[in-house]
Amino acid sequence: MAKEFYTVARKAEKEIIIKKSRFIAYVAPTATEKDAEEFIAEIKKKHKDATHNVSAFIVGREKQVQRANDDGEPNGTAGKPVLEVLKNKELTDVTVVVTRYFGGIKLGAGGLIRAYGKSAIEGIEAAGEVVRKLFRLVAIEMDYSMFGAVQRTVEDLDLPIDGIDYTDKVTMKVLVPEDDSDNFIKRMIDFTNGNAIIEKEDTRYLNFSRN
Repeated sequence: MAKEFYTVARKAEKEIIIKKSRFIAYVAPTATEKDAEEFIAEIKKKHKDATHNVSAFIVGREKQVQRANDDGEPNGTAGKPVLEVLKNKELTDVTVVVTRYFGGIKLGAGGLIRAYGKSAIEGIEAAGEVVRKLFRLVAIEMDYSMFGAVQRTVEDLDLPIDGIDYTDKVTMKVLVPEDDSDNFIKRMIDFTNGNAIIEKEDTRYLNFSRN
């Protein structure tokens, strides 16, 4: 499982005009090939009157699945430039559909490549690029007498607290970067003198802005 990868934060759309042709880029996070295909179908249905609905997507933590479709544009002038944008930005789990309404002026092969590439770039900018980092949920069960000190330590480490349960004891759930989870657990065992019950739970990805 990848410890981190780059993707987009949200769905977005962006329209540009190039020599009277409308290019509308639709971008979406898509975790699977099925998600990608469903998003493409949704946009094609929405713009069934468009001249072209060009698409490209990459899915998989290791970018295992990559597809591009020119949708009637000259071979290699539409889907491939969009896919190259995704590859150059090292993005995955993302799908881009660029809808074109022809404006009457032919762009030529080079012009099409530049137009579809530019449209994809602007659509991705609107969607926002993020890095998704793998975190491990760690549960710390402790006596109430330890709670304040443990909470301050976690906050000093700037780790997200996912929840706190108050019963006969206190259980705090902390999200820790997966690579650092063993060190964190050792630190907490030492800090509590072994008097807390500490367990690893599930993993999840958190989004951080890509600088």
